[in-house]
Amino acid sequence: MAAIQEKGTLVVGITNFEPMDYQNADGEWIGFDADLAKQFAEYLGVSVEFSEITWDYKVMELEAGNIDCVWNGMTLTDEVTSSMATSTPYCTNYQVLVYPAASAAEFEGLTSLEGLNVAVESGSAGEDAAEALGAATVPVQAQANTLMEVAAGTSDAAVIDVLMAAAMTGEGTSYADLSYSVNLNEAQGLDSEQYGVGFRQGSDLADSFNSFWAEKVADGTVEEIANTYGLQDAVILE
Repeated sequence: MAAIQEKGTLVVGITNFEPMDYQNADGEWIGFDADLAKQFAEYLGVSVEFSEITWDYKVMELEAGNIDCVWNGMTLTDEVTSSMATSTPYCTNYQVLVYPAASAAEFEGLTSLEGLNVAVESGSAGEDAAEALGAATVPVQAQANTLMEVAAGTSDAAVIDVLMAAAMTGEGTSYADLSYSVNLNEAQGLDSEQYGVGFRQGSDLADSFNSFWAEKVADGTVEEIANTYGLQDAVILE
């Protein structure tokens, strides 16, 4: 923490991931994660800077010192927890299948993805789930890009986090012609996932985050921000 305070800036590694981190009309990064990252920086007494990264290189970016943390709806996989100092979990999540709404009858209830070209974010939990269920995966740089693939018809479907699917598909969203269903964690017999923030190994910032989180849960800030972004059922308040 002392090194960050001496530097005066907390550099947060993110991708375009509504409702966690995304830009408003003025180009400002907002979202559940972004809003809390701003408050965490204030808690540390520093400014915040958001750095858009290629998700597959998140560990490399962290170890190289290009970013100070990864705060972007990151699933706490074994790979993540073995390569980063991670916070306590703060949200629950699972993977879902996104597809053209007009073709919903073909996709609902699927337990196998064999024979499908499925867009996934490279290095993500969604990629792991799609491969485990037999899909021919089409890796792209960010989860948001998987929706572009499906909308353009260049992929049959996409596998992404349910929190993004709920925010970005269906009536009144950026992708009104896309829909989603199929809890792929259940299809694999797996539990729901949990999100956490990742810091460099050996850093005491994870402990600082945990103290910050407990304080913001207690004073109602976390619940208020969760309600703003429709995450009231996903956020962990215990």
